[in-house]
Amino acid sequence: MPQLTRLPDVTRAVVFAPLDAIGRADRVEQRIGDAIVLGVLRDGERLPSEAELARRLGVAVVTAREALEALRARGLVQTRRGREGGSFVTFDPAASDRVVDERLAAISRIDIRDLAAHYTAIAGTAAELAADRATDDDVASLRALAASVDSSTAGAARRGHGRFRLDVAALSQSARLVHEELRLQAEFGPLLWMCLRDADYRERSRVVRDETVDAVEALDPERARRITTAWIGEATGWLIDEKTRRERSGGTG
Repeated sequence: MPQLTRLPDVTRAVVFAPLDAIGRADRVEQRIGDAIVLGVLRDGERLPSEAELARRLGVAVVTAREALEALRARGLVQTRRGREGGSFVTFDPAASDRVVDERLAAISRIDIRDLAAHYTAIAGTAAELAADRATDDDVASLRALAASVDSSTAGAARRGHGRFRLDVAALSQSARLVHEELRLQAEFGPLLWMCLRDADYRERSRVVRDETVDAVEALDPERARRITTAWIGEATGWLIDEKTRRERSGGTG
């Protein structure tokens, strides 16, 4: 897959950045769990040791241990003993879907709208700046990336679309926007892109990516922002409707 920047390294730096308050196991669990569901941490990848994880996140070792135990119970991490042992990501699409379903059940509509407003501001601005600053080579790489996104399954489409949005942010040439895009992708991306479970929305996301690249190539910042914010609005509307549907049916949402 084409890469515009060393985003995988940057992404991991954000995933393992210190928490901004006294760390609790559930916050560590959510951050690592979201990164696994989003595909930032890949199946089979070895996680830092408990001590290293605690050091990097700025939490107690016992907090990191409790978080890893919770991730194991959810089927997202497996710990093996021995010389080649450690904790490894076990990306199970079914387990990941359960995690996202639980998140949707727990989050309020107010929080969904608040996160969507924040993400709209960040992603819209990043798209606008990308259309103002991208070079011809950047556009070619972005178009190749858009064409390479696998939309055969919801998980693959979510990871591909998230990666596309990260690379659009990278073209803004703003380190702060890239970091905020990364943070929001980990916090909100798995929920926001739940609509990609629907094949029609996966096709819609393909159209949006192509239209975004066209706007960047045309050096049309206003159009790039409009396409991006409208798509986030569509996904947010789908998410709230889905939550309402599940609550009315007595399901998990």
